[in-house]
Amino acid sequence: MQEPQLSDQGVFETALDALMALDPRLVPLVEVAGRPALRRRPPGFAGLAAVVVAQQLSVASARAIHGRVEALLGGAPTVERLLAATPEALRGAGLSAPKIRTLTGIARALADGVVDLDAVARLPADEAADILTRLPGVGLWTADIYLLFCLGRGDAFPQGDLALQVAMGEAFELPGRCTPQGLLAIAEDWRPLRGVAAHLLWAYYGARRARQGAPA
Repeated sequence: MQEPQLSDQGVFETALDALMALDPRLVPLVEVAGRPALRRRPPGFAGLAAVVVAQQLSVASARAIHGRVEALLGGAPTVERLLAATPEALRGAGLSAPKIRTLTGIARALADGVVDLDAVARLPADEAADILTRLPGVGLWTADIYLLFCLGRGDAFPQGDLALQVAMGEAFELPGRCTPQGLLAIAEDWRPLRGVAAHLLWAYYGARRARQGAPA
């Protein structure tokens, strides 16, 4: 089986069926969470900027700040618009000082040709992630999320994601939160559909917390 390109919900639904056939242990997660919606963001700097904004924030907070950043810049973030904005204005939109440094550092690196995001999109996932981590402030989590959400890579898998670790621990009845290494080891059985499994685990995490009355 080849890694699917998660271009739309229909492709995702087919991949989800293939995943559950590959590992029937995941069927109960769908019974709890339902069939998750595909998460997509635009490729390029706009999508990468959205991923950076969302780091360590709730979905609601990230969406609110990103909306204010777009309002400030007059549209979706571009390298030129971001570099033209002052740190004070970006801070007023709700960005923290570290995220401002990361976004401006990425924008400058892209402007200088340190990384070509169009070229990255054509590379194998592991090589693409390695190149993305050359950008300022971009670690493996950010790289994997970009590959999954912005490029639709069906096997991208952010093992460092806390919600995935918690969801795996609960779904597989482990003693506690799954370690990143353990998460990666279990997910090996799901290649080349690990990104589809990540969507399901995120949905399961949210459904569990909604049932418990806690924010997802």
